Formats: sequence, C-alpha cells, structure tokens
Amino acid sequence: MLTFGSLLLTFLAASGVAAQQRRCTTVGDLEIVTFASKVFPAPRSLRVLLPAGYRLPGSHDRRYPVLYMNDGQNLFDVCTTMYGGEEWRLDETVEELTAQGKIKPMIVVGIDNGGRRLRPKEYLPYVDDTLTPREPNPEGRLYPGFLLDEVVPFVERHYRVVPGARHRVLGGSSYGAGIALYAAIKRPRAFEGLLLESPSIYAEDYRLLKEAADTRTWPRRIYIGTGTVQEPVADVRKLEALLQKAGLGRDRLYVVVREGAAHSEKWWAERLPDALQFLFSSPM
Repeated sequence: MLTFGSLLLTFLAASGVAAQQRRCTTVGDLEIVTFASKVFPAPRSLRVLLPAGYRLPGSHDRRYPVLYMNDGQNLFDVCTTMYGGEEWRLDETVEELTAQGKIKPMIVVGIDNGGRRLRPKEYLPYVDDTLTPREPNPEGRLYPGFLLDEVVPFVERHYRVVPGARHRVLGGSSYGAGIALYAAIKRPRAFEGLLLESPSIYAEDYRLLKEAADTRTWPRRIYIGTGTVQEPVADVRKLEALLQKAGLGRDRLYVVVREGAAHSEKWWAERLPDALQFLFSSPM
C-alpha cells in the first residue's frame, strides 16, 4: 500500500532525476548576445565563447582567430540543444585542446538558427523534396549575406578578433554544413577553413555538388566528417573527389568516415578534436 510518505519520496526521487537530466553543461566564458538581422529577422542569439584570460587587463591588446559555427543552440549546452538532448561539447573540447597546447586560443561564435521550423528555410539554398513538412521557398541563398554582411561585422566590432578571412573558419552539421559549403562557394576567399560534419548536399538533384564542381577557389583547409549509419557517405566521397580534383591534397583536405557513427551531436562531438587540430594546427 502506498502511503503519503512513499509517494513523496517517489516524487522527490523522480524530480531529482529530472533535475539531473536538465543540468546545464556550459563551461568557460560564454556570452549570449541578442542579435537582430535584417536578412533573417527571426529572434536569435549569438553564443560567443571567449578564451581563458580574455578579460584580464594584460590581454586587452590580444586578438584571436574565430570559429563561426551554425546551429548555435546545439554547440555548448544540453539545456538549449534542439535535438535529442545532445550537444557538440565545443566549449569543453576547445578548453581541453587549448590547455594542452594543441590549438591556440580562439573565439567561437555559435550562430543560432531561427528555430526548428525556420531552420530549413534559412539553411537550404534549394528545395529539399525529402523534407517533411516541405519548405517550398527556401532562403538559404541569402545566408552568405547574413553571415558576412551582418554577423561577421558585428563580431569584429564587439570582440577582439583578428579581422579578415585568413583568421576565420566556418562550420556546421547536416543542413548547417551544407549552407557553410554554399557560403564558401558563393563568397570565395571569405574563410580560411571549413568544418563540415555530415553535410546535406543533395537538394535539387545535388545542385550544390554541381556548383562545387565549378568552383576553383577554396579555403586553405577543409575538414569533412561522417559516419556510416544512415549517413551521407557516398555524397562525402563525391565531394572529396571534387575537392581533390580542384587541387586540395592531404595538407588541405581531411576526410573522416567513422564506422558505426550516426547522424547526431554525439558523434560530431567525438570527431571534433581531430577537426579543430587539423584546421587550427598552424598559426592563423
């Protein structure tokens, strides 16, 4: 027979588990800044991870390279992630690699998407017929302007970054990787590196891949990662071949296909240390 006391204990135990599951996971100095865009007017934030010591008086003249990442909600904290309660652990990974001297201190800018419903509209330059519900009017063609004419100037005004393309890396996953690739194609010489995880490049009969085939100017280094469980392995191999044909050798192109890995933040987080070390292994 359940008594009031046993019911209370059961409730408290369940509440404790729920609270533990909701425990936020951000580490380091993360600023969350409201950002207003004329291109994509949906409310959003920029999540700016600052390096250790950034605010110390002795660091006031120091400037840092920048990693810009799409889907900012999913990068740092399980309390804000949009899918499956997983996050990239970007803050923990950058902190660990910097402390170990494997990468130099950097600023990371997580760029929020406009929300679950608006994400395809913002990140798809072309119609994806596999999407449910379908997005008939994607606006991803506006994304390079949103990023380079709004976000980047805002960051360079408000934070001590090293300005210019040579100190700028862009990344994302899935649709976020596809639109990062699109931005690099449409705005050549705007980025020093690309970080592409499980890139979605199949929309409108692989139009993005066809545009990549006609592109001759690429960032200095490109990292591409994917798994083998319901992942775009064949598409990644096609993109790899196009980049190799464009002249990117092993010093500029790093492709990882992880056996048994799936399409989620868990696996992108697992591959992240190698990606960051490849992209930031030499002074920027």
